Amino acid sequence: MQELPAITQPETAAGIGGADTAATTGARGLEPLAARRERMVRALNCRPVDRPPAWLMRQAGRCLPEYRALREKHSFVELMRAPELAAEVTLQPVRRFGFDAAILFSDILVVPEAMGQPFRFLDQGGVQMEKPLRDVADIRKLQEEGVPDRLPYVAAALKRIQRDLRGRAALLGFAGSPWTLANFMLEGGSAKRFLKARELFGRDRSASNLLAAKLTAAVTDFLQMQIACGVDAVQIFDSAGGDLPASDFEAASGRWMQEIVSKLGGQAPVIVYSKGTRAWDALAKIGANVIGIDHEVALEEAARRLPQDTGIQGNLDPALLSGAEPDTVAAQTRRLLELMRGRNGYIFNLGHGVPPNARMENLQALADTVQNFV
Repeated sequence: MQELPAITQPETAAGIGGADTAATTGARGLEPLAARRERMVRALNCRPVDRPPAWLMRQAGRCLPEYRALREKHSFVELMRAPELAAEVTLQPVRRFGFDAAILFSDILVVPEAMGQPFRFLDQGGVQMEKPLRDVADIRKLQEEGVPDRLPYVAAALKRIQRDLRGRAALLGFAGSPWTLANFMLEGGSAKRFLKARELFGRDRSASNLLAAKLTAAVTDFLQMQIACGVDAVQIFDSAGGDLPASDFEAASGRWMQEIVSKLGGQAPVIVYSKGTRAWDALAKIGANVIGIDHEVALEEAARRLPQDTGIQGNLDPALLSGAEPDTVAAQTRRLLELMRGRNGYIFNLGHGVPPNARMENLQALADTVQNFV
């Protein structure tokens, strides 16, 4: 468990990695930049805060003009693998919107690549694995040991981000869940419907468990490396968790995330985001500090189903950021904040990632609403 700092009084501070355009006055007056990290750390540990902290999945990149300017010069992979560029992209949304946390700019598929299954981004969108896993022999060839050593650019980026953040916002690391990574690795990349992992799980449980065990070891080591680099928390993205029947969720996905959380041993708080999963008891059993909630379920239902000492993160519909007006975004943001008023451990976020066509004025309305919530 991390030390829990108190929310401090306003202070004079330099901005994050340069001029900080988000340190503005609002209903609370001028907020100390250091309060952002403190607020997030307290919420991660289910402690009282002055207002819910906020960050957004996929906040780094895509819709931001400053990110698009970088993409005119560099590919996604170049941005991800160059520590100074990855740090810059990570910090951009914190500078612009004053979010309480930054999340490392990277991709969940760096772990399979480090295990011996490279991937590439397709021009038309999506990703393709160099060679899909076809049989048990392919699974056995995967190298689960030494994954952090084969991803030195991640550690270098985290250290640079830490240097530039100077504790003014929390820093989140992340990894894909074993189940979600297995889906990409068996399918051979992106797919409208992932089928092969479920087929293997039903047909050959021992092979499915072998792959999950290897991925669990690799992901645990990868997250431990990020924690050693100073991240304040890590998020496990179980994006394919909801593809499983509730009766299979624990055996196929939940138990492996539970093992990761157990092996991390409280070195840092863990957020688990399992998109579409409604196996509430199995989600709670994972032992994560915080459960991320997608936008297809009412937030109040999640609050009823999960233990009071488990934090909740979510769950504004991302479509509002591109298809609604700022007043609507503000109203829907305020509605969720009011729903969760008084519940310790609530972190404001979307129910999925920021869409690439999100409007800047809508993101600003969201940020302003959270930051001025009293």
